[in-house]
Amino acid sequence: MPHDHHHHHHHIDPNAGDGRLIGAIAVNMALTVAQVLGGIFSGSLAMIADALHNFSDAISLVIAAVARRIARRPATEQMPFGFARAEVVAALVNYTSLIIIGLYLVMEAVLRFLSPEPVQGWLVVIIAGVALVVDLVTALLTYTMSKDSVNIRAAFLHNVADALGSLAVIFAGTLIILFGWTWIDPAVTLLIAGYILWMAFGEIGGVIRILMLGSPPELAPGEVLDEARQVEGVDGLHKAHLWQIDEHRAALQAHLVVREGAWGQADTIKASVKQRMKDRFGITHVVLELECARHACTTPQDWGGA
Repeated sequence: MPHDHHHHHHHIDPNAGDGRLIGAIAVNMALTVAQVLGGIFSGSLAMIADALHNFSDAISLVIAAVARRIARRPATEQMPFGFARAEVVAALVNYTSLIIIGLYLVMEAVLRFLSPEPVQGWLVVIIAGVALVVDLVTALLTYTMSKDSVNIRAAFLHNVADALGSLAVIFAGTLIILFGWTWIDPAVTLLIAGYILWMAFGEIGGVIRILMLGSPPELAPGEVLDEARQVEGVDGLHKAHLWQIDEHRAALQAHLVVREGAWGQADTIKASVKQRMKDRFGITHVVLELECARHACTTPQDWGGA
């Protein structure tokens, strides 16, 4: 049963949020220094793990901010689609860094299990408490922006993972204070790493799909062709390419076969197909190569081809 798919997105000021990003970067950089010092003096691996992840938050925000500025550049003859994909590339970099950090923390936690070290619980709890406050502030600064940008969403999820990491570190520090369970420190590190990996692998697929010119996941490609074929005068549609230009824009390119006897209305038919693509699916970038039914491709295929 066909469904209507609309790509309606919030149109926001592209410059909005720059100040919030700069503020988030500053507080995360300051926190990273405090956490590293705290981890060294307390002997807490979980604290250093959280600091490392927090540093990645700051770097991810820097990458996100730079990508936002690049993405605003207009199209050029070298970049005819514009620079919007800079944000998608930034998201890929950020998710990849999360995966590397997660794997590194797993390795460090295993080594700490094999060679336990003393941990000062009070210092861990105090610094992790400060970290949690900073994490929540950063999340508030970037939450609204994350709804409209895969780039900012990657940076935001970096921060959410860090907030959960701070909670886990506080939990570990409390148990060390109460019961002297130093093994809980690497155990919590493993939990932090597991969550980071789960989150990063869950999000990176959509980013790779855009960069690999995949079709928009919310659209059923077959329905797009079927909708075009329903236009009066269309005899067929083949050799189609449906892909995402960026997170918010999709494009369609295809051979459109005009029914025999309707060539005089070819321009009107093409305009009708384009309007349907816009109204039904929100696809505004549509390129159609017209063929008359008598001289259409002899071996048409629905997808791909020149």
